[in-house]
Amino acid sequence: MIIPTLLGIMIINFAMIQFVPGGPVEQIIAQLEGEGDVFEGIAGGAAETAENLGGDSDYVGSRGLSPEFIADLEKQFGFDKPPLERFLRMMWNYMRLDFGESYFRSIGVMDLVWEKMPVSITLGLWSTVIAYVVSIPLGIRKAVKDGSRFDTLTSALIIVAYAIPGFLFAIMLLVLFAGGSYWQVFPLRGLTSDNFGDLSLIGKIGDYFWHIALPVIASSISGFATLTLLTKNSFLDEIKKQYVVTAKAKGLAEARILYGHVFRNAMLIVIAGFPAVFIGVFFGGSLIIETIFSLDGLGRLGFEAAVARDYPVIFGTLFFFGLFGLLIGILSDLMYVFVDPRIDFDVRET
Repeated sequence: MIIPTLLGIMIINFAMIQFVPGGPVEQIIAQLEGEGDVFEGIAGGAAETAENLGGDSDYVGSRGLSPEFIADLEKQFGFDKPPLERFLRMMWNYMRLDFGESYFRSIGVMDLVWEKMPVSITLGLWSTVIAYVVSIPLGIRKAVKDGSRFDTLTSALIIVAYAIPGFLFAIMLLVLFAGGSYWQVFPLRGLTSDNFGDLSLIGKIGDYFWHIALPVIASSISGFATLTLLTKNSFLDEIKKQYVVTAKAKGLAEARILYGHVFRNAMLIVIAGFPAVFIGVFFGGSLIIETIFSLDGLGRLGFEAAVARDYPVIFGTLFFFGLFGLLIGILSDLMYVFVDPRIDFDVRET
C-alpha cells in the first residue's frame, strides 16, 4: 500500500495547492513592485529572475509589469502548462530521484534538506529516546504500584507536564538557564560552538550535548504522559491474566514474571506507537522550538517554503518524508515480530 498511499498524498496536496492564492509568480511580482515581504532570499531571487528574463527589476517595478513579462515568468516556472501535465512531470522526476531546485535559493531541494537535517534528527531522535527510556520503566513501576501514593503523585506530575505547552516550557528554560534572568548555564543558539572543529573528540561530544540539552528537554516534556500511561495500562491488563497468577503461584520472582513473561505481551501496543511518537516529534511542533532556540531545521524550512510558495521544496520534502513515514510503519510491523516471534504475516487458511 506504500505506492497508492504516497500517490494519494501527493495528489491531494497538489490539488489543494492549486486553489491557494499567491503562488511563486505572484510572490516575485510583489517583490518587483516593492509590495512583498516574505522571507530573506526572495528579493534576490526575484531580481535574478527579472535579469534572466532580460528585464531591469527597478525599471519594471517602477513602471508596472507588462503582460509579456508575466507570461515569460509563468513559462519559466512551468505554469504555462495544465496542472495534470505539471503533476505527471513532477512525479516522473521524483521517481528518478530528481527533486529539482528551490525557486528562490538556487540550491537543490535535497541539498537543502540534508543541510537542515541534523537539527531535526537531533530533536526527533533524542526526544524519542528520552521519552521511551523514562516512560517505559516509569509506566511499569506505576502498574506494579497501582493505586499507591507513588502512582498518584507521578500521574499528577506527568499530567501537569503534558498540559504545559512546549513553547512555554522552552521560554521558561531560556529564562532560567540560558542567560535570561537567572543563570547562564547553557548556550542560547546553535548545535555546536564556534570552535567546535578545534575540540577533541570528548570535547565535541560534550559540546554537542551541552547545546541540545534545553531544546530536547523542551520538545520531549509533553511526550511522557501518553507513553507512560499507555505502558502502565498495558502492563495492568497483562498482570491480571491467568498466566501471571499461575506464575506467581509457582513462586517465580516478580522481576522474572514482569520482564520474562509480561513484558513481551504488554510492549506490543507500546511498540506499535513508536512510529507515531518518532514522526510526531520529528515533524510536528519543531518550528516553535527551532525558532526559540535559533536552530535552522526542517520545521523552519517547511514554514518558509509554505509562506513563499516554494513548490519544489514543499512537494519534494512532502514526497521524501511521506515515503519515510510509510517505511517507518513497516519497521513497526517488523518490530512486532522481533518482540513476539509468535506473530507473523503469513496468510492462513480458515
